[in-house]
Amino acid sequence: MTRHIIQTDQAPAPVGPYNQAIVASGEMIFVAGQIPLDVATGQIEGSDAAAQTEKAIQNLEAILAAAGVSLASVVKTSVFLSNMDDFGAMNGVYAKYFGDLDAPARACVEVSRLPKDVLVEIECIAVK
Repeated sequence: MTRHIIQTDQAPAPVGPYNQAIVASGEMIFVAGQIPLDVATGQIEGSDAAAQTEKAIQNLEAILAAAGVSLASVVKTSVFLSNMDDFGAMNGVYAKYFGDLDAPARACVEVSRLPKDVLVEIECIAVK
C-alpha cells in the first residue's frame, strides 16, 4: 500500500499528531475531522450549528481540492455533534452540499465534547 499525505494552507493545520488527509493506494482519501476553524484568522467561525457546519464542510472541500477531488468523490462522512438537538440545523446545511449529489453514506453521533468546544466536526472518506 502506498500513502501520500495531503496538506493545504486553505484549511486548518493539524493541532496534534495527525494529517489533514491521507491518500491510500492512490485512490482512497481519508480526511481528518474538520471543525469550523477559519484558517485566515485562527478563530472559530459561526456561533450556531448551521454556520459551523458550513465552515466545516468548506474546510473539507479545501482539503479534497488539494487531493485533486471534490465533494462529489465523497463516499462516507461521519458527523459529530455536541448536541443532537442541532441535527436539523446541521442536516439542512449538509443537504445543500450533498443533496444534489449521490449522497454519501453517513453516520451522525452526539459526543460529549469537541475540540475548541465547537458544535460540529465532520470527517470523510473519498475515492479518486
